[in-house]
Amino acid sequence: MSKITFILGGARSGKSTYALSLAKKYRKVAFVATCQPLDKEMQERIRLHKEARPGHWKTFEEPKDIGVLSGKIGNEFDCIIIDCLTLLVSNLILDGYKEEGILKKIDAMLVNLRKKKAKVVMVSNEVGLGLVPANKLGRDFRDVAGKVNQIIAKEADEVLFIISGVPMKIKGGK
Repeated sequence: MSKITFILGGARSGKSTYALSLAKKYRKVAFVATCQPLDKEMQERIRLHKEARPGHWKTFEEPKDIGVLSGKIGNEFDCIIIDCLTLLVSNLILDGYKEEGILKKIDAMLVNLRKKKAKVVMVSNEVGLGLVPANKLGRDFRDVAGKVNQIIAKEADEVLFIISGVPMKIKGGK
């Protein structure tokens, strides 16, 4: 059964960098990217993220169905990084999914990931520290992303909160 580490933080807090640092000690790493390159700026961000990862890691680009992907990955990896859950939630909402459907996809992902031998590292933005969004879509996103974060944090063996690149242990670990 896999060990799950959940990394939360604000935008540009160093979450992804910290996740990469945890995985660098493993030989066979699967990196699951949920971002969709919808414009030139995002394409450039994705390019920079790819450059930051070791070349021997295997990247899987899956913006919406990590449950299915995690079932297909197999047990060949020592570590699986999923970056990031807030983009996954955003992709699903923009694709027309409602809260119930998103939570079913998260449950399916967790079921498949728990069957893996690999260490699992998941990254997400903490959405509960900001202002209440001004529009319904923003509030719906915040509400669903917050519930997803709570589900993952409950299931995770270890939860870290990153502030300015500094990890704070919230749950589990040494």
